[in-house]
Amino acid sequence: MSRAARITAVAVLAMLALQLAWRLWLAPPTQAAPWTMALFFSLPILPAAVLVLLRHRRAGFWGALAALLYFCHGVMLAWSEPEVRGLALAEAALASVLVVAASWDGMRARFAARRARRPTV
Repeated sequence: MSRAARITAVAVLAMLALQLAWRLWLAPPTQAAPWTMALFFSLPILPAAVLVLLRHRRAGFWGALAALLYFCHGVMLAWSEPEVRGLALAEAALASVLVVAASWDGMRARFAARRARRPTV
C-alpha cells in the first residue's frame, strides 16, 4: 500500500469520525435527534469506510466522491454559521486532503507516462 493510499484510508476514517463526533457530541442539533443526524451525515462516507476496512482498492475513489459533498457542506457552513465555523473548516480541510490523497497515485502515474512519451532532444 502506497503512502497516498494510507493517507486516504486514514482520511476516510477520520471523516467518518468527524461526522459522528460533530453530530453526537461537539455540536449536536437542537431540532432533530442527534443520532438521526449523525447517521444521515455519515451515510455518504460509510461505503468508503467499509471498503477501507476490507482493504479494497476502490475505497479511495468512493471516499473522494463523498468528500466532494463534505467539502461543499463545510464551505457553506463556514460561511453562514459562525458557531460551527471551526468544525466546518476542519471538514473542508479533511475533504481536501482526502481528494488529493486519493488521486495522488493516479496523477503521478499520468505525469510519469507523459514524461516517458516526450521525445528527448
